[in-house]
Amino acid sequence: MKRFGSALWLLPLLAGCAATTQSARWTSWQGSDWPTLHSPTPPDAAMEARIARIVAGMTLEQKVGQMTQAEIRSITPDEARRYYIGSILNGGGAWPGMKKDAPLTAWTALSDTFTRASMNTDMAVQIPVIWGTDAVHGHNNVMGATLFPHNVGLGAAHDPDLIERIGRATAKQVRATGISWAFAPTLAVAENRRWGRTYESWSSDPAIVATYSAAMVRGLQGHLTGDGDVIATAKHFMGDGGTFNGTDQGENRSTLHAMITRHGAGYYPALQAGVQTVMISYNSWNDVAAGHDYGKMHGSREMITEVLKGRLGFDGLVVSDWNGIDQVPGCNKAHCPQAINAGIDLIMVPDDWKAFIENTVADVREGRIAMARIDDAVTRILRVKMRAGLFDRAPTASSFSGQVSALDARELAREAVRKSAVLLKNNGALPLPQGKRILVVGASADSVSNQTGGWSLTWQGTENSNRDYPNATTLLAALRTRMGDANIVYSPDGKNVDVSQFAAVVAVVGETPYAEYNGDVRFPAPIGHSALHPADLAALQAVSGKGVPVVSVLYSGRPAYANDLINLSDAFVAAFLPGTEGEGLADVLAGGAYDFTGRLSFAWPGSACSTGEGPGSIVQFARGYGLSYRHPKRTGALPLPTTPATCDTVTP
Repeated sequence: MKRFGSALWLLPLLAGCAATTQSARWTSWQGSDWPTLHSPTPPDAAMEARIARIVAGMTLEQKVGQMTQAEIRSITPDEARRYYIGSILNGGGAWPGMKKDAPLTAWTALSDTFTRASMNTDMAVQIPVIWGTDAVHGHNNVMGATLFPHNVGLGAAHDPDLIERIGRATAKQVRATGISWAFAPTLAVAENRRWGRTYESWSSDPAIVATYSAAMVRGLQGHLTGDGDVIATAKHFMGDGGTFNGTDQGENRSTLHAMITRHGAGYYPALQAGVQTVMISYNSWNDVAAGHDYGKMHGSREMITEVLKGRLGFDGLVVSDWNGIDQVPGCNKAHCPQAINAGIDLIMVPDDWKAFIENTVADVREGRIAMARIDDAVTRILRVKMRAGLFDRAPTASSFSGQVSALDARELAREAVRKSAVLLKNNGALPLPQGKRILVVGASADSVSNQTGGWSLTWQGTENSNRDYPNATTLLAALRTRMGDANIVYSPDGKNVDVSQFAAVVAVVGETPYAEYNGDVRFPAPIGHSALHPADLAALQAVSGKGVPVVSVLYSGRPAYANDLINLSDAFVAAFLPGTEGEGLADVLAGGAYDFTGRLSFAWPGSACSTGEGPGSIVQFARGYGLSYRHPKRTGALPLPTTPATCDTVTP
């Protein structure tokens, strides 16, 4: 690749991997070219020789089977055996037997069944299957598991040690189900809040993403072979958070320098922390300024082979995203030699896996894919499986396997919720008065779904009720426990209530759940919370201005334009998507032992048409802003710019 230069990567304290996250200091890479990195895992000559012998004894069909990842809804264990399948996954909303309430025993039994099948083929050497899952804020597919705040909130905590502990807890949850691979962390630097995946990003500041990435990898992977260790995934390579107008799976138009220093920032420390897998992004990259179009990431040999595997020294396996090959020009869901030639090792073809195997075998035999590329892919897959100990014992051979207690991380999540909440306004309304009657309004107050957001039991986080979260606590329930049940009165819409009979009002407003694509607010639509959720504005209007202090708590997967809601409130808390533990919010609302420590990791918008942080954007609260009880500040009326029917100009 001609863009390779001689710049050196200024890694901060490589010994920081052995040090605590508090003392580690990652230096942002500001070079004009990709840094030169090397795998932190020393070469193991015996392992590599063993892998080479296995690969040499495999048929082409067996090799391609190892490169295939199918979804549990579309494959049986016996099919996995007959087709030598290398990997399976469960997508969002896929459970054993398609039962949302499947017990841990059903998860571990399915894991054992697939593992036994993979070890009972006619291959010369048996190769264990590996199961991957989207455990992005806890083991979010499993009923009863503690769910942590989404990344958008965790970024506000500014606490890498917390992130590592969350990684450790998540890994234990995953191992409890007999799964050994988590598709996390997301390392996107989200630049436009129109993007429906903004909540998967820790920050618009690449330095925060860089600091967190290694911590989460260490938390998830541990030493890779322990009872509570899982394989981590750095995703989505590269530039998913910087697409034009925030369009999911769209085109990133960044310069080479911006891609290297901003969107690449989280990958360098993750790779140096030993992350074993990297997932490719749906987006394309077109460096318009340089006149260089890299195309879809899934088909870019320049990015996958030359940059990731070459310049960045990655020796683990590269996996595609869900049907990601379908977006490469000339490809479809079941056939994409370009993606394999680009350097993808394991292809996520959830449903069309049989046709994919047949087509890929034909590609090799007809010369469209070199056997050397196939052997390299299988070598990398086996290397990761061996490093993770899968050849030595089954994933269910863990002290956490089948243990319901391993799903419980409520105290840690409660801490994370406290640290993630950002106090944007407090004109004397907080902390809440003790022993007084409090009115709670807003549909989100008693909705675990709104509290947890997308990627919660189901892909979009929809089609769930509070009953589906047996171990969760809504903010309403937490306030009843904290303030006394008799002191809390709940009215979802706030109508026909004599507000004067209360000492305070808590309005809990929020977005409804969404995930990728469905969560996009597409240009040129304005993106103000009240316009998208008018019932929240109505509930707040019903109780505001009645002589009783109003405290508003907002659930959102992105910084939300809400100046009208803030003006109607005497205190305003950005809670983002806190997860299952509403007690953490009750802790800080009540004061006492807990103060607000969260600080914005994204700028907060001051206009419904201001969607980023670049020149021309209108920022109401800068990144790093956040109030506390110890450092109070009175907030006056915020400006209310006219919101047009459409946003006619693109705002960075």
